[in-house]
Amino acid sequence: MPHPEFLRKLVHEYETALAEEAAAAAAVRTTRAQDLAYTLCVSTGTREVRAALETARRLLAAAGAAPAAERRTP
Repeated sequence: MPHPEFLRKLVHEYETALAEEAAAAAAVRTTRAQDLAYTLCVSTGTREVRAALETARRLLAAAGAAPAAERRTP
């Protein structure tokens, strides 16, 4: 499982890239959005960005429910 902070940042950056594309009325995803989608898929063990986002959100919710001592890294 990827570190929750890394995953949280990755999801945020991907969603920001998509919002910027929408605001610019871009018909094609930018290289940045494509790179982030790929990284999300690799990080979550999925092949489609929609599944990657769902998995990431599920992992983040589970990490948020863990006791603080378990979330700390050594």
